[in-house]
Amino acid sequence: MLAVKSMDVRENFREWCNKVTNGETVVVSRPKNENIIMVSEKEYNDLQKAKRNTEYLAMIDRSIAQLDHGDVVVKSMDELEHMAE
Repeated sequence: MLAVKSMDVRENFREWCNKVTNGETVVVSRPKNENIIMVSEKEYNDLQKAKRNTEYLAMIDRSIAQLDHGDVVVKSMDELEHMAE
């Protein structure tokens, strides 16, 4: 991970973009500690996928806990078919 001032990024934007696309993560420091992170699109997509997976797994854990506590609704096939009409 590299840290750089925003002014340096402005002056050498292409160079910093090349570093990011080559796998580097760049922290751009800004006033009032409002820093940003530059990552490649691939890494961003991987992070978003990991976030979605984590949320999905948490939902499954909640569902399993509900099942363990008996918080379920039981429907027959006839009832389900009637609901689909």
